[in-house]
Amino acid sequence: MSTPLSPLPRDHAPADRQRWAVKIEYDGTGLVGWQKQENGLSVQALLESAAARLAGGRPVPSITAGRTDARVHATGQVAHLDFPADLPLNTRAVRDGLSYHLKSHPVVVLDAASVDPSWNARFSAIRRRYRYRLLNRPSRPGIEANRVWHVRFPLDVQAMRVAAELLLGHHDFSTFRASACQARSPMRTLDRLDIKRDGELIVFDVEARSFLHHQVRNLVGTLQLVGCGRWQPEQIRVALEAKDRRAGGPTAPSEGLYLVGVDYEPDPFR
Repeated sequence: MSTPLSPLPRDHAPADRQRWAVKIEYDGTGLVGWQKQENGLSVQALLESAAARLAGGRPVPSITAGRTDARVHATGQVAHLDFPADLPLNTRAVRDGLSYHLKSHPVVVLDAASVDPSWNARFSAIRRRYRYRLLNRPSRPGIEANRVWHVRFPLDVQAMRVAAELLLGHHDFSTFRASACQARSPMRTLDRLDIKRDGELIVFDVEARSFLHHQVRNLVGTLQLVGCGRWQPEQIRVALEAKDRRAGGPTAPSEGLYLVGVDYEPDPFR
């Protein structure tokens, strides 16, 4: 029987461990999100279970770049895993071995890289990139069910773009922060908030070094009020300056949100 691991420092792998970065894709439908919970399957629990099987039953802890909520998807999530140092591993063994043990679930490891013990998926990240997908048509989604937010009434993308410009830069984003957010400060710098229409699909691309809990979904839900004409674009500034969640719009559904990438310098997967 293996001995349980003592708590690990959050920013450095112990001497008896080798640290690996992994890039992950998953469909969040039916999952409770990234973090391990008692009420259902999580991405973290599935990944650590697969890693433990590679490690001969020994536990392999993980840290992620960003904890996604239930039903949120990812095309470029990043985490690190601390495998036992005596385990012979290479990129192919980690990538393909983990994906093999995950094959009964909608979770795939796209890439893997050996990293320095001080490298940290969360604290070494310099930028996180999210995409929100909104289906704008009268008919409900068929193929895209559980992967978009369906809005029946027409939306004015240009009006939403004008409003989005007011959100760029360094601000107190308390209006767009979930009440359960545990971040010490509501101050964040929003580097990008692009909105484009592709037929019936409206796509929001959002970038920042870090985000508050539900920040992207609250931004999209509020911008939707501008798109449908209930708000004028300038009301976004008023809501932002209120620094009060009650001044903002609704929280957009989780199924339209995707974590599409996490940037590092240097990039461990390059």
